[in-house]
Amino acid sequence: MNGDQEALVGLAADIFRGRTANEQLAKVEASVARTDDDLWRELADAGLLGLAVAEEHGGAGLGLTELCLLLEQQGRFVAPVPLWETTVAALAIGRGTASQQATWLPKVVSGTAKLSLALALSGPQPISWDGAALQGTALVPGASHAVVVVTDHGVFLTETPAGEPVVTTNHTLAFDVDLGGVHAEPLDVDPGWLLDVARLGLAAQQLGVADAGVREAAQHLTGREQFGRPLATFQATSQQLGDAYCDVQAMRATLWQAVWALQNGAASKEVGVATWWATDAAERIQHTVQHLHGGLGADTTYPVHRRLLWTMRAGALLGGPSRQLARLGQTLV
Repeated sequence: MNGDQEALVGLAADIFRGRTANEQLAKVEASVARTDDDLWRELADAGLLGLAVAEEHGGAGLGLTELCLLLEQQGRFVAPVPLWETTVAALAIGRGTASQQATWLPKVVSGTAKLSLALALSGPQPISWDGAALQGTALVPGASHAVVVVTDHGVFLTETPAGEPVVTTNHTLAFDVDLGGVHAEPLDVDPGWLLDVARLGLAAQQLGVADAGVREAAQHLTGREQFGRPLATFQATSQQLGDAYCDVQAMRATLWQAVWALQNGAASKEVGVATWWATDAAERIQHTVQHLHGGLGADTTYPVHRRLLWTMRAGALLGGPSRQLARLGQTLV
């Protein structure tokens, strides 16, 4: 990382750390909206919501690398705000018309608009375009003001129709919406590029969740004793934690290789490798972390359980490791 990127990471970590104590997260999870609006405003005030928005719309004009650094920090603190969906949707709108950009991007930067995504990350997309309106239903993550939708005929922007709330694995809300007949505006965006960006955003979140989990487990094992010795000195625990650490480094290496490749041309193979690590290794890491915490790992009032829930949620959005291997195999042949 360069100096500016290190400053970005430090600022994001400070803001997330101040709003993600265990008691605060439990309070948000029990709320109606399941999102921390105060944290959202802090992110907006710090200019972080507009990292990848062009300067002419009030953003910082940065790229996918900085966005993934931000999403990694969100995962590290399991911060309950719709950051992934809003920032990825904003990237898509940033390639739309001048009117679309002027309507939505300043609102994203100021925090007054939340965006969402209807993307086929884990299977066939049930939404279609009949030439005039969308058709089909979608489970849209988070309450939002507009949705970026991917269909077989391209990418579209629509204001969010009313939908039934659904509680997801990590306690956040998604909305089951009927897009049938809803007016939508086309976005001049390559659907494949947008899907790759969305996958890498989730992979960045997974990296943050996994890395923080391994560090928490190491701290736990160092501070707990059995038979007069710290648990960290036992061969079985140190080997399990060592394997988890190696998995985190593989997640990190493949993520940044894919980000670099996507920013410099085609990256289907690299994205496939990164998302496989973000699903296969991420879940393995969290099971290890919970196991190493003993009974505390199963206590839902103890913070470690959230990391497994966030990992399962991202894995479900991505489609699991088997689907990633199938996609990767198709790319290679």
